[in-house]
Amino acid sequence: MILGRLGLGVMTLAAVSAVVFFSMALLPGDIAQQMLGQAGTPEAVTNIRHDLGLDRPIGERYLAWMYGILHGDFGRSLASGRPIAEIARGRLMNTLFLAGFAAIVSIPLSVGLGILAALYRRRPADIAINLFTLLAISLPEFLIAYLLIYLFTVKARWAPSLAVVGADSPLPERLHKTVLPVMTLTLAVAAHMTRLTRAAIVNVLSSPYIEMARLKGLHPWRIIVRHALPNALGPIVSVVVLNLAYLIVGVVVVEVVFTYPGLGQLMVDSVSKRDVPVVQASCLIFAATYITLNLLADVMSIVCDPRLLNRS
Repeated sequence: MILGRLGLGVMTLAAVSAVVFFSMALLPGDIAQQMLGQAGTPEAVTNIRHDLGLDRPIGERYLAWMYGILHGDFGRSLASGRPIAEIARGRLMNTLFLAGFAAIVSIPLSVGLGILAALYRRRPADIAINLFTLLAISLPEFLIAYLLIYLFTVKARWAPSLAVVGADSPLPERLHKTVLPVMTLTLAVAAHMTRLTRAAIVNVLSSPYIEMARLKGLHPWRIIVRHALPNALGPIVSVVVLNLAYLIVGVVVVEVVFTYPGLGQLMVDSVSKRDVPVVQASCLIFAATYITLNLLADVMSIVCDPRLLNRS
């Protein structure tokens, strides 16, 4: 089963890499002409195209690009001339730090709120949690970010609006500067995880063995934690891992709003500079991360459910 999922993931990643490469190659304009500007002579443009390999067939260029990636070579940036792997490494670490910080906050919060809503369903606590999650789902990320900046930076002067960190920034400074981006990501993903956690637990609470536990006089929290939650763990784990994928891949808007030096900000800056190799590498890294975490969610949901495990 795992080998089949791995094979499907590899094929999906290969298809995504082809889409990324050929879509970039079909963009209008000449990169060599843009690099040289209006003063570029035809001879100079021809030399640049030869150095970049643009004079070769597009299929050959794609195979050469994939061969380099499989050997850890993403090429060089057209803007800086530095190896892309060197540029992207630090940016990817920043993105993983931001996503990990947000996951540490959002996962316990959303699972706890989902359990609370399921335990007190159709009561004021459940209604309040549902209204809060509906509001968070309805608001786009950039609007949530600007509202948090207005409340905690402009009004309260409690947190910085720019999350500019360096490689040598100490951990307390990183945590302080990334508070607002983490709050934005938490509000964006916790609402989905809370609602799906509640739905999974409520579905299990209608089972006969839960009714038997209630008739025995067990405490409601014990019924939830000891009996309902383990049987609802499969869909909850799947949702959590999928939201982890979203935290890593969906940080582009948040990084741009807060000027956070992550991989998403690098991709946006490279688009404005028409640095095609960096854009291609960034897209491929995001795609590989998303596909890997989707594969992990698929496998973990099957492993957590013995019925699906036996069926597979």
